[in-house]
Formats: sequence, structure tokens, C-alpha cells
Amino acid sequence: MNIVTDAKSQLTPEASLLAAHPTATGILTVDLDAIIANWRKLEKTAVPAECAAVVKANAYGCGAEQVSRALAKAGCKTFFVATVEEAAVVRAAVPQATVYALGGFFQQTGDAYAKIDCKPVIGDLNELAEWDVFCRRSGWSGGAAIHIDTGMNRLGLTVSEAQGIIPRINAGDHGITLVMSHLASAELLNSPANAKQLASFREIASLFTGVPASLANSSGVFLGAQFQFEMVRPGCALYGVNPTPEADNPMQQVVDLKARIVQIRNIDRGETVGYGGTWTARRPTRLAIVAAGYADGYFRAASANDGTRGAEVVVAGKRCPIAGRVSMDLIAVDVTDLDKNAVRRGHMVTLIGEGITVDEVAHHFGTIGYEVLTSLGRRFVRIYKGGDAVAANDTVAVKSDAAAEKSEPAATPAAPPALPTAAPAAPPPLPAEPSTPVT
Repeated sequence: MNIVTDAKSQLTPEASLLAAHPTATGILTVDLDAIIANWRKLEKTAVPAECAAVVKANAYGCGAEQVSRALAKAGCKTFFVATVEEAAVVRAAVPQATVYALGGFFQQTGDAYAKIDCKPVIGDLNELAEWDVFCRRSGWSGGAAIHIDTGMNRLGLTVSEAQGIIPRINAGDHGITLVMSHLASAELLNSPANAKQLASFREIASLFTGVPASLANSSGVFLGAQFQFEMVRPGCALYGVNPTPEADNPMQQVVDLKARIVQIRNIDRGETVGYGGTWTARRPTRLAIVAAGYADGYFRAASANDGTRGAEVVVAGKRCPIAGRVSMDLIAVDVTDLDKNAVRRGHMVTLIGEGITVDEVAHHFGTIGYEVLTSLGRRFVRIYKGGDAVAANDTVAVKSDAAAEKSEPAATPAAPPALPTAAPAAPPPLPAEPSTPVT
């Protein structure tokens, strides 16, 4: 074995950018224009329903602040997050938007909701009672959504529990601004569960007189108009994950991930690579050692061994296979078939992009695109193009998070309504649960 060194490093534009961030291992580029285009496609598919945006988990790893701001400028008015902390980020970015937190309500969190004008998604009668208490004591009237379980068996009131609060809805001044449920199998076009959930939700939602209804997630948008109601809530499709896995992906690719080659090595036939020596060179082999690994969200499941071909990456415009196990910080790539001068230390390889989709990577990881996006590590420099990053001369400007913070200070959220000292009248009490469940 011998180590190949270069007398002169020929850096690509991506490597030159990385040189400005010497502690980073790679570059994750997020295309805000692609996210906007995906939202507009979903919006057009769902017309006349409102198209909201799910930006939880830091907008699926793409940056909640940047994504929310770009989508708001494109016309998106409603955003969904998981927690109050996530809601605060979105509120700072888009002061005028409606923001819902899917994680539910606890009485001690009421002030946090009110402070940033965030609506809780309530999926339990205990939560509803605690929300009532908070509203009575504080005078808060920011509203909330009611989540009804129609088959996911996760969060949500049962259908019979939801029927029990209908008298409250009919009494008026109930503070409920949305009634929603969540599809469990929307990506499976012919799943009987979809029709079953639709029928259940349509029946109970019709009793929430005057309250907008929402059922469809990303895949649900493509199940047809009957699933769309007054609002759809796409998430993964915004970020390029295929919402219709039984057909071609209608969405644009959003992320591009590159990592740096830190060393070029030559090994002889019969030598092994990586932990456990599970991959054996069948010929004299040239390896590129890449600064990325499972600590960066590039899963160990993408490894190759003597009996199984692993994932591929793009080096100098051509696909090359991983050699051996993916380790915490490094990947070995077989670049033997490339011209010797085509790849050098300091060059960048593409882990996602240039034809390698998030869904393809997810297949090698043994998971779904959601997990791939939300796992991409913080050691990567994140840069944005399009959307907020468009310069005044209409050319696309790419800038890092640090540059964005300097040039685009976070917006100051609008002050929520003052909480009165006098408590308003209590809402109508919750009726007893009906003896006959609604199905």
C-alpha cells in the first residue's frame, strides 16, 4: 500500500468554498426556489384548499427560519411545527403567519403559546380542559386546533370524544380554528385504510359547523379532491421526498450534499478496507477517503462488503461505489475507474445530488427520506440559494447561515394581544361522552 500525495491541489468551486470553512467536513446546499416550486405545485393540486407548510424538525433539516421566510414570501400563510420552541423560530421569521404546534398542550405551557401567538393542536380531553382553564384565567383567545384520531392510533380525540364536544361547537365562541386528522397510509394509493379514514373524518368534521377541516398530508394531497377539505398540510414533499412512491416523483430535488476528499490511497489486490475487513479489493484499487460518516447522518447501512454492493456517490461527474463500512467520520470510495487526474485530495464528492436523490439514499440506508433529511449533521456548512438568497441584480447568491445572520436579522414577532386581568366567562362545559360511539 502507498499513500498518494499531490504537489498541487486543484480545487473545485465547492472545495474553494469549503476552504473558507476549514473546520467543516462538507457543504449542504438547500435550494429555496425548489421548495417554493414544490409548494406551488402542491397548492395548485389542492385548489381551492389552502396549502399550509409543515416546517417541524428545523424544516426537515433544511432550516426553519430560511424555509418559512421564503414560503411566506411565496404566499404561504399557515405553518405547522412540533413544539413551542420550534414555533418561536417560525414566528420570528414570519410575524404575520398562523402557526400551529402539533405536540399538544399542557397548562404550564400556556404562557409560552400566548407570548408568540401560537395555536396548540389539542388531541386529548385533558389537554382541552387545561386549555380551557388557561384561557379563562388569562383571557387568551388565540385559538386552537382539535386533532381527531381516525385510524393512526397515535394522537387525537377518539371519534366518540369528538362527538361529545359538538354541543360546545354549536354554542359558539368556542375558540376552535381547525379540526384535523392524519392519514396513516396515504402513500399507498389503493390502501383501504385511506377510504376508511376519509369516511370517518368527513362524518365527524361535518359536525364542526363553520370550522375549517384538514386531513391531507403530502401524499394525501395526491389522493384526490375528496381528501383535501379546506386545508392541506404537506411536509416531506416540500423538501423533495417523493409523496407518490408508486409513481415518478412530482417534486423537485431540494438538497445537495457534498463532502471533501481528505486522502487518496492505492491498495493492492486482496487487501481489505474499513472496520472488520468486510470489503476485499479484487484488483489494484484506488480509494478516495471522504470526510463524512454516520456522525454526519450518512448511515452505516450504506456500507459495502464482499457480498453486497453499498451506496454510490458522484466523483468527477461519475458514480463510484462505497468500499467497506461507513465509519463515524469517513467513507472510502472506489475511484479506480476514473482518470487518475480526475480526482484529487481537496476535491468534493456528491453524496446527494447529481442524480442521487434523497429517496435513493434512503433506500440504501434502509429508511425513508424524512429520516435522511432530519439526520444530516451540523458539521456540514449549510448554504442557501434562491428564495431569500436572490440578490438585487436577479442573480442567485449563495450564502452561509453566518452571512444570512449578518445581512438579514431575524424579524421581530408581532406582539400578541395583551392578556386581560379579568377572566372572561367560562366556555360551555364539556358534555358527558355519548353512550353510542360515532363510527
